[in-house]
Formats: sequence, structure tokens, C-alpha cells
Amino acid sequence: MGISLRRIFCLLALCECAAFAAAQARPLPGNDVQQIYRRLLPQIEKIPIFDHHAHPGFFDDPDVDAMAAPPGSAALRERDSNPELVAAAKALFGYPYSDLSPEHAKWLIQKKAELKKSRGNAYFSDILDKLNIERGVANRAMMADYLDPKRFPWVFFVDSFMWPFDNQRERSRNPDQQVYIPLQEKMLHRWMQQESVSKLPPDFSGYLQLITRTLEDNQEKGGIAMKFEVAYFRPLTFTDPTQEQAEAIYRQYASGGIPNEQEYRTFQDFIFRYLIREGGRLHLPVHIHSAVGIGDYFNLSQSNIMRLENIVRDPRYSGTTFVMIHGGYPLEREAIWLAAIKNVYMDSSLMEIVMYPAAFKDTLKQWLETFPDKITFGTDSFPYNETLGAEESYWLGVQSARTALAAALAEMISEGEVSEAQALQMAHAYLHDTGVGLYPGKLN
Repeated sequence: MGISLRRIFCLLALCECAAFAAAQARPLPGNDVQQIYRRLLPQIEKIPIFDHHAHPGFFDDPDVDAMAAPPGSAALRERDSNPELVAAAKALFGYPYSDLSPEHAKWLIQKKAELKKSRGNAYFSDILDKLNIERGVANRAMMADYLDPKRFPWVFFVDSFMWPFDNQRERSRNPDQQVYIPLQEKMLHRWMQQESVSKLPPDFSGYLQLITRTLEDNQEKGGIAMKFEVAYFRPLTFTDPTQEQAEAIYRQYASGGIPNEQEYRTFQDFIFRYLIREGGRLHLPVHIHSAVGIGDYFNLSQSNIMRLENIVRDPRYSGTTFVMIHGGYPLEREAIWLAAIKNVYMDSSLMEIVMYPAAFKDTLKQWLETFPDKITFGTDSFPYNETLGAEESYWLGVQSARTALAAALAEMISEGEVSEAQALQMAHAYLHDTGVGLYPGKLN
């Protein structure tokens, strides 16, 4: 009895899959790893990107973030002297020079000014097109009319709701807080103005209603998630106070007076949990800054991502989607295990910019070997100054991620951990599919 060619091919494919599944993974890549890398990279470059975290905007736009950057030290790769930034300017704008000296940088500033004028609100969409970015999430205080909302979904900040009282003591803690806290006060007043509220509501229930209305209105305006930068302002250890405790503190200080540190932290702990609970109710994912930060007074030990474990493992918030922005860096190896929780995802933004591809490859490989279906790509693009803007950091993040991803997957294939087909599925998931899947019906 004859066997059809189709049947033979199916049997061969099954045998191949079975042989691969039964193979012992090897501890070192083979001599074929570079060949696999060269084969993967062109295919990975064709995958449209969903950039899960960035701050698109111009250098002189104060709404690019809800806070400003105080003086501080920059990692080597983020300094103006990084020659990769020249490569970015060449790729995006045809920059004709080999350095960014002040005299030569004038050309780049002028070129951008001309394109901004001629392209209008298509300027940043053009940047996405050049880098094969389908959408770039805009993590901003307020959206700008020069960003196309179809290409730049909005994530808005909610930290300011935790600082409604007299913040004299908060501002005095260190020079960084003298920059940050007034901006939180400004942000809260903007939300109040949006909701036609001229002063703090007289009772706590009214304040909670103000928070809820703001979330609902921002969602109606196109907001796809809420964002916390709270690690910049206080430790990430949150207790579980009652509403009665928070209400007593609000009643005492809403009309004046300065709460002591313990009182303020108790109030903030309740508001933080209230916002998370509302995020679950409204199907608004919660993004949390979970990595090292800028400024000379950022406390890395107090902002350790693992301090959030009691929050993300709390069954009361099982309906809330958490995205750990920046993946807990430099504690990303520990942080990935939080992704074992069904509603927790890790975002790799910042790491692609601060780490060189060789180092990021190792981090990404560990993530891919652990929870490949729970990780998402982001650039953390930001306008650093007049010359080097969000445009160049978009380029740097994308190039780093694509090359590091191809290298990580090439090693995994060579070591017998995954097949080439599985590797490309992982690449699609990381660069696009997993992030998009967190916002059903919101990315029209």
C-alpha cells in the first residue's frame, strides 16, 4: 500500500520535532552560532515593533514627563560622547559629520527644525516608520498635538494623588525632592483643573471620587494604562492601612498642616492600593517604575523591585495587570521570577539604552529562558537635550534590542534549547505580540 508524499513529509516533521524535544541542551553554543545569528537578524529586523515604554517629544516640551531630571551622573553609554549617537543621526537624518562637536551639531539642530516645520504632526510618526515601530507608547504628563494618537497610545501618571497635603517636609528631604515634589503638586492641580475642582474636596470620599473620575476621564481620552514613578519619591514598601486610617489623616490635613512622615506614608499606602484596585476595575494596566533612577539621591535599595512582591501577590489585585517598567534593572535576574504571577509582565526599556548589546544579550537570554511569554520591549526614548533627542534614543534602543535578541536566540538555538521556528515566535512575542495583547480593544 502506497504512502502519499504529504504523509511522508508529516512523518518526517514529527520525527524531527521528537528528536529535537529529546535532545539534551548543551551548556555552550557551537561553531554555528554566528551563522544562525546572521540568518536570524534580517528576519527579526522585519518584525514590526510595539514600543511599550517611551517619552516621545521635543526637548522644550515640559509634558514629556511628569517630573524633571536633576543634576546627576550618566552611565557611559548615555553620555553625549557615545559615538553610536553619531550613527543614529546619520541613519535618521543623513548627518554628514563623524562627531557631535558644537559646530557640527548645529547642522543636526537645523535639520530637525526644518523637518519639524515641514512634517508637522507627522514628524515623530516618520521616526517610527524609519525604525519599523508600529506603535510607540507615549508615557507623558499630557499628550501633545504633534503626536498622532493612533501611533502613540498614552500612559498617564498618577503619583500626584499621593501628595495632596502641605509638602514642606517632603521637599526638604534632599535636593532631588526640591525638584520632584513641586512637579507632583503641579500635576495634581492639573488633574483637579481637568475635573473642575478648585480645591481639595472637604471629605475623603470626595477625594477618592476625584481620583476615580480622573482615571475614567483619562481612559476616555485614550489613556491605555496608568503609571507610577513613586520609587523616586519614597520607598517601595507599602503597608496595608484601612480606609478609616487614611480618612482620619485626610480629615486632619486636607485644609492645612504638615503630616509627619509616618502619617503621610500611611495615607500614601492606602491611595497606592486604591489606584491599583481601580486599575483592575477599569481594566487599566498599572505600569510601575522598577529600576535604578536618575539624580544623586535615588535610593536603589529602597526602590528594590522585590519590595513590591506583597502587592503583586495580593489576591485582591489578581484582576489588575502589572507591567514592571525597566524590569527591575539592575536586579532583573531576580525580577523575572515575578513574571511567574499570571498578571505580572516585565518591560525591558532603559536596559537597551544603558547596557551595550553584549550585556543586554545575556539579560534577554535569561528572560527568554524563563518566561518568554511575559516580557515586552520598550526603548525608554527621551529627549536628552537640544541636539540629542528622543529620535536618537529610539534608534539606539531599537538597534540594541534587535541585535541582542538575534544573538540571544542564536545561542539558544545552537545550544539546543529551542528550534529556529520557536525562536522566531519568541522574537515576535517580545517585540510586538505580548505587549499588544495587554490592551485588547484599546489600540484602534
